[in-house]
Amino acid sequence: MNYFMKKKLDNLSSFLKKKIAKKNVKIGIIGLGYTGLPLAIQIRKKNFVTFGFDIDKKKISNLKKGISYIDRIKNVELRKFNRKLFSSNFLNILYCDVIIVCVPTPLNSKKEPNLIFIKNTIQNITPYLKKGQILILESTSYPGTTRELIVNKLRNKFNIGKDFFIGFSSERINPGFNENKLDKIPKVVSGYSKNCLNIISFFYRKIFDQVVKAKNLEIAEFSKLLENIYRSVNISFINEMKIIADKMNLDIFEILNIAQTKPFGFKRFDPGPGTGGHCIPIDPEYMFWKAKKIGFEAKFIRLAADINIQMINFIYKKIKDILKKSDVKISNSKILIIGIAYKKNIDDLRESAALRLMSLLSKKTRAVDFHDKLFKNKIFTRNFSFDKKSINLNRKKLSSYDIAIIMTDHDYLDYEMIKKYSKNIIDCRGKFNLSKNIFRG
Repeated sequence: MNYFMKKKLDNLSSFLKKKIAKKNVKIGIIGLGYTGLPLAIQIRKKNFVTFGFDIDKKKISNLKKGISYIDRIKNVELRKFNRKLFSSNFLNILYCDVIIVCVPTPLNSKKEPNLIFIKNTIQNITPYLKKGQILILESTSYPGTTRELIVNKLRNKFNIGKDFFIGFSSERINPGFNENKLDKIPKVVSGYSKNCLNIISFFYRKIFDQVVKAKNLEIAEFSKLLENIYRSVNISFINEMKIIADKMNLDIFEILNIAQTKPFGFKRFDPGPGTGGHCIPIDPEYMFWKAKKIGFEAKFIRLAADINIQMINFIYKKIKDILKKSDVKISNSKILIIGIAYKKNIDDLRESAALRLMSLLSKKTRAVDFHDKLFKNKIFTRNFSFDKKSINLNRKKLSSYDIAIIMTDHDYLDYEMIKKYSKNIIDCRGKFNLSKNIFRG
């Protein structure tokens, strides 16, 4: 490389930093779901011009009207946007200086990584990419994804690290808790090269209070999976302890209350009806797949996933035992599911354990209904549909079911009413003490 070419490239890097410092860069967020939309809002709060892209035209239509499709994100938070900058057309990528990819990374039918959304995104935006842009992946995937699917696809088009900059940054959104204070969460960043890392970390420091630099792309990608696998393994462990405690006629929540008084070496994880959301049920499978590719079987990851899936069978067995004692055939029973979101106080059904239980019970019982006021319409997801709406909870309704099952412990629920008027309760969340008609699930 001659002197003048090097000087020009160095000037491009410094020019981009100056634009970031003055907040003259335009930011494009691709994928406006549970990760992308809160991030777009956070970036817009920092007074950056923000474009939004999503292939879901219904989402774009709502955003252009200033209507939020995520319950915990209020319409007022969309008012700061120039709503003309929301689009399903990627042409406006031409005007973006920083492009952040926040598309889904689900599993296929074999529980292997399905990266079609990342692949399609890169294919769709490549014609509009140009020198002087920054491209960052925030979608969670296995270590090596950014290098394999982005760097290797663009290395012939750009001199990466010199005239185009690529990195990975893990998202740390805790749905229902920190969407409105993302800037307070330490932001992990990485880059293809040292120059990429410097520019990307410089950008994120304008948005987040603390930026944590990873040595390379793979370390950052691995760290994101490690965070979620840590939770998966500990949840599965405590769920297994719940089963053992139940067989001893002991309450796992009372045991946990005692154990957590230890001031060191113990972190409390609560049991539940099974894991849900995008992270815990899915991310470990990405690491399991990658480990297998390099010749190692991650038995701990597989065991944790299996235990968490078994929780539905544990609850189903409890249902059969209760009905048997009540002299009610399961084929003639009526079951009520209370709370169907995968965690409390959010309108998020991704991988919800409640849906798996409803799917099972709909084939076994006379009637299964649900109550969750965060879901007003009939349930249609990628893997499950339920042709009933949420019922209203009242004394008469509660007493008409053989068993009420608390799957999600929303704060708005009237637990005293549930306790008073339900014939039998399977409490998966530790809201009640055990009694002759209250059982742990």
